Amino acid sequence: MSRIFAYSRCSTSEQNTDNQFSVIEGKDYKIPEYRQIAEIVSGGVPAKQRPEFSKLLEKLEPSDTLVVAKIDRLGRDNIDVQQTILGLAEKGIKVVSLDLPTSDLTSSEGKLMLQMFSAFAEFEKNRIRERTMDGLAQAKKDGKKLGRPAATATTALVQEAKSKNLSQSQVAEKLGISLPTVKRHWNI
Repeated sequence: MSRIFAYSRCSTSEQNTDNQFSVIEGKDYKIPEYRQIAEIVSGGVPAKQRPEFSKLLEKLEPSDTLVVAKIDRLGRDNIDVQQTILGLAEKGIKVVSLDLPTSDLTSSEGKLMLQMFSAFAEFEKNRIRERTMDGLAQAKKDGKKLGRPAATATTALVQEAKSKNLSQSQVAEKLGISLPTVKRHWNI
């Protein structure tokens, strides 16, 4: 008997996967909630390393169908997405992505679409990285200090305790901070 599962993913906790399931239901896929798998994890994390997707892979059997609202929900790395879909196809699992002209990614047309759209998803990921790097370079050029702000309050506390001839271990215990933190602020 063929079963249908839905998978949705978003990258941050500020996002929500509900709209992805709404898209799937809007295309007349009536999938019970216990077969709707959602997780919050970056698309850059390989599919098999995602906790919920890994559990889903264990549940899927030959003749099952896996539905996603968009191909990039499976990942943003072209090779990983292709390997994931080909691995599922080899097990007899049909993969459907609703954002593509040919939704069945295990068919010949679907494999062609997969290669094209996976390449676009990877291109988008690379463009995001480039824009981030450009933004960081511009911030440096503008004289903005990048990274975590200096812990001047911690330095002051460590220096004050040091002036009382306490050892580094004693300072760490007194201030309730780690010994490596004390060592970072000891000779400033």
